Amino acid sequence: MEKRLSFMETYKRDHQHPVNKLTHAIGIPMIVVSLPLVFWSWQWALVLFVVGWIFQFVGHYFEGNPPSFLKNPIFLLVGPLWILKRIWGAATGKPLK
Repeated sequence: MEKRLSFMETYKRDHQHPVNKLTHAIGIPMIVVSLPLVFWSWQWALVLFVVGWIFQFVGHYFEGNPPSFLKNPIFLLVGPLWILKRIWGAATGKPLK
């Protein structure tokens, strides 16, 4: 029987290419910051949002697979958590499980 992967494990599996990891490390924070920024500067929020998504799709071009959220929209929330786990691991030397 095949083990079923968690959302985080699936996301990690779908994001292995170094360029994809880099573009997500830049693009996901841009998208997240753009959401509350819309209340202060609609234009900057739009720029960050669009450019952030461009980074995502460029990364997936290099990865050779479609964005995970196209399979399941829950991955729109998993992506920011994945970035936070990577930042935490880099800052502390102890990756979150």
